[in-house]
Amino acid sequence: MQYGIFSVSDITRDPVSGVTPSEAERIDAIVTIAKHAEEVGLDVFAIGEHHNPPFFSSSPTTLLAHIAALTERLTVTTSTTLITTNDPVRIAEEYAMLQHLSKGRMDLMLGRGNTGPVYPWFGKDIRQSLPLALENYNLLHRLWHEDVVDWEGHFRTPLQGFTSTPRPLDDVPPFVWHGSIRTPEIAEQAAYYGNGFFANNIFWPKEHYARLIAFYRERFEHYGHGTAKQAIVGLGGQAFIAKNSQDAKDQFRPYFNEAPVYGNGPTMEEFTEATPLTVGSPQEVIDKTLTFREWAGDYQRQLFLMDHAGLPLKTVLEQLDLLGEEVIPVLRKETEARKDPETPDAPTHASLVKAKYGDAEPRQPRPNANRGDNVTGGSPYQDTDDAVAAEYPVL
Repeated sequence: MQYGIFSVSDITRDPVSGVTPSEAERIDAIVTIAKHAEEVGLDVFAIGEHHNPPFFSSSPTTLLAHIAALTERLTVTTSTTLITTNDPVRIAEEYAMLQHLSKGRMDLMLGRGNTGPVYPWFGKDIRQSLPLALENYNLLHRLWHEDVVDWEGHFRTPLQGFTSTPRPLDDVPPFVWHGSIRTPEIAEQAAYYGNGFFANNIFWPKEHYARLIAFYRERFEHYGHGTAKQAIVGLGGQAFIAKNSQDAKDQFRPYFNEAPVYGNGPTMEEFTEATPLTVGSPQEVIDKTLTFREWAGDYQRQLFLMDHAGLPLKTVLEQLDLLGEEVIPVLRKETEARKDPETPDAPTHASLVKAKYGDAEPRQPRPNANRGDNVTGGSPYQDTDDAVAAEYPVL
């Protein structure tokens, strides 16, 4: 099991101090948070993609490449990359570059996002969001699995003899998670390609996420990628931790009450009862997190949201200390003890290379001399022996 944190990159007024951090302060803070996540023993840091205030993460690959350069072990990833409004050619190029720079310590999560106006900002029609997600990922999948791509679709200009560069590290594409909070078609898409499915697991009751995960597992097995138990599942979650439960509630209440995402609605107690949010002691966070597998099954990645709602940097770092020192070690031990032997580990670049090549040396793509280029002639790259032109599912 991989444990980590994810951020939505919000810049929110601190309701206790009354201070709203600047963009520069918040960007510096998130780098500090990511570095500290590694220091306390976490495995993963994830950042979302947003193109509107009050969020700062409009260029996640730039941020993640910087964090990868400052860390040694941490896997950097997204939560999410917008598959609908980004050109899949640019996604293929940018994340392959991040894969090289991080030496494989990365993957990415694809999703449609939660901001409707982003579609016209990038020249897209929100009414086509689901077909866009399906078609764009089909192209991205091919760009990473085929050296030379001929392609024609509905939402962008055709490609003829196109090679996306750089090619994936070791000719093994980054692992892809498909994130969804509501859409079974995205769970179907993840299952079709044998990719991971990430359930946001924040705002809604567990029964909602349980249905999506069960559907994904069923379809993963249907498409022949393994048994339902072998499907790759990730979960989100929220936590605020203090040494004792009452201190946690007292400290977090003003942030909860004024948080743009859930303030002025149900009380904090009502929200923690109905959703995965945990506000309490380390043991309470452990106990609630361990219940997730009761309805989601064994899963591979657990990410916590901990830097939102205007929490100051000092508090977030203290939260990470408690998470890394008192929560995660117990979760690792208990999860491993309860894990079904059939459940695979979380995919990593090393495991994907091993699965493809065994003990052989991985292919290192390089241009072939005097073959031309994408502009003046044929592609200078040659197709891999196992290139497969996948279709996307008809839903």
